[in-house]
Parts: sequence; structure tokens; C-alpha cells
Amino acid sequence: MPRSATDKQVSFNRATHGLRGIASVMVFLAHLIGGTAEHIYAGRADYVDGVAPFWNFGTYGVFLFFVISGFVILPSALRYSASEFAARRFMRIYPLFFVLSLVYVALNALTHVEPKTNDPGAILAALTFVNIFTRTLQLTPNAWSLTFEVWFYVMTVIGVIVFVKTPSRTAQILLLVFVGYFLSRFPSAFYFIGGLLVRVIADGTKLLQRPRPVLEAIAFAALVALASRGHWGYRWSDMHNPVLPALIVVTTAYFALAIAPGSLTARLLDNRAAAWLGTISYSLYLVHPYTYLATRMSFAHLGWFGDTITLSMTAFIAVTTLVTLPATILAHRLLERAPYEWVFKQRVFATGSARPLRLWPRPRAARAARAESAESAESVGRG
Repeated sequence: MPRSATDKQVSFNRATHGLRGIASVMVFLAHLIGGTAEHIYAGRADYVDGVAPFWNFGTYGVFLFFVISGFVILPSALRYSASEFAARRFMRIYPLFFVLSLVYVALNALTHVEPKTNDPGAILAALTFVNIFTRTLQLTPNAWSLTFEVWFYVMTVIGVIVFVKTPSRTAQILLLVFVGYFLSRFPSAFYFIGGLLVRVIADGTKLLQRPRPVLEAIAFAALVALASRGHWGYRWSDMHNPVLPALIVVTTAYFALAIAPGSLTARLLDNRAAAWLGTISYSLYLVHPYTYLATRMSFAHLGWFGDTITLSMTAFIAVTTLVTLPATILAHRLLERAPYEWVFKQRVFATGSARPLRLWPRPRAARAARAESAESAESVGRG
């Protein structure tokens, strides 16, 4: 079957996929070096001060995810009906999130590390992604950003409906009011808007169709310099610091340059390791806080965090990585890929044409026919 224009719009972008993996590794390393600076070597000013720029840059990886989400989600919202878009997003993110949330609830009930999240109302708010409005905490570590992602999805799909598919002036005004309210509460959403703008420019013009390596290198250097300067909560009081608006603009500019065919980023990330990290990035992002904490507690109990910080941290990073990767792969296969692929008969990252929703087993003959037609259509990309 020939690919439609919409199919071409969602074609696989290696730079975007690789950056997804890089962002996840950044957050992983931020937990390792920042967590030990805060909980193990807090009294060693040389270590705390020395790792601060790397810690800051690592935590910035979350906001790089926001830009990527803005870029990749618009074609899906345009391609699918609202119901199928919601179903695909749900099966893509919720099974892994839900299982790890249950793990958190069970552990927290035993340890009372976060007593406020033992409250049934707080648990329900977290599981339904309304915790940012109830001002309660998310459950599983790192999932705070997932709440933002879900609301980005909601606003995007509604925007596509009221501005593109079935325009309505009243609905447009209501949506813009809500978006304004959301931005007034959560300025970090500007990263997502930046990704959306890059997508619109990339699909609607020829401005981003050729590499500009010098500008890309300058933008990346500026990004690293700005992101390494501090760790912020992205409240509006923080936005008075000129570093933050500049970082949002520079991040958007770098990403726009990075997605161009033949860009420096695309060439650097055009390898199996980067592609693999991009594929498991969501599982790595949610799984690693548990393996990191377990390994850190074990090292502390065994007295393996010694005065020779370089040696101790090298061993800690190596062991945590060795523990985290198998757990990540298992979670990716069982809780990220399997539910999505069972329902949609399509890889999580695939450019094959859209398949009908499968919510119950098909008759054997229908399954065989579907499998036969899928053989030639399946390819790697974004589903």
C-alpha cells in the first residue's frame, strides 16, 4: 500500500529517537551523581561543587523530553481519531506506569517515606494524572513529568479537533484560556510548545530540510552552558532569571537544527547503541530510580562509599548500570512493548500504516490474514 502524506510526516527521525535515549541517560546519571552528592557525600564540598554542573545538566534531560514530545505527538493527533489517539497513548505509557506505581504504593505503605502519598485521595489523583491540580505528589519517582506529558497530549488532541478537524470558535477560545492558565501555572510547558513549533515548521516549510552544522554546534554549546548553571523548579518566580527563557529558546533552536537530515546530531546518533537507548528510554526513565535506590542503600550498608570518591563512584555507577539494564529490558518487553503490540499488532516504534484497534482476540482466519498483510508493511519508526 502506498504511503500517504500523513504517513510520511510521521516517518522515523533518527536524531529525535536518539535524543530520547540521551535524555533518559542524562536523568539516570543525574540521579547517580546528584543522589550521592545529596545523601552520601553531602559533607564533601569538593565533590558536591564539582558535580553540580553535571547534576544540573542531567536533570535538564526531563525538559529535553518535553521538546521531543511536542515534536512527535502532533502527527499522531492529526493521524488518528481522538478515541484511537487516547487508546494508543494509554497503552503506550500506562501499563508500565501503573505497575511501578503499585510497587511504590506497596513500598511506601511499609516504610512511610512519603506519608502524604499513603492517602487514598493522593493515590487516586496520581493514577489519574490530576495531581498537579490537587497539589499532591506523583507516586513512582520521575512520574511527575508523566503527568505533564498526559496534559500535553490532552491539549494537543483537543487543539487538533477544534482548530483542524471540526473548527469551533467557542471551543478554540476555551482551549486557549486553559492553555494560558496551564502556562501561568507551569512555565516548563513552553518546552513542549517549542517542540510543537518545530514540528509545524518542519512539516510546513523547507527551512529545516538541510543541515547547518555551525549553527547547530553553537546552539548545542549554548544549551550545555545554560543548562549546567542551575536546577530550577520552573515557577514564574524562576523565570525572572534570564537563563531560563534563554534556555527554552536555545533548546528549541538546537532541536530544530538537530532534526534536519544530515545534521551533526543525526550523524552522531545514527548507530545501533543510540537507537537501542531511544527504544528503551521510557522504561529506563521509570525503572532506574528503584534500581538506583536499592544499589545506593546496599553500598551504604556495606560501607562501600569510601573516602576515595572516584573509586567508590566508579564502582557504584558500574554496579547500578549492571543492575538497571536487565530490569529495564524486562520492563520494556513485558510492560511497555507487549501490551501495546497485543492491542494494535504494531511495534511501539513503527511507520506501518495505522491498524484497527484490537480489544479482543480475532478469529484465527482474520489473524492470519492480518499477519500476512502486515509482513510487508512493518518497518521501524514512530507508532
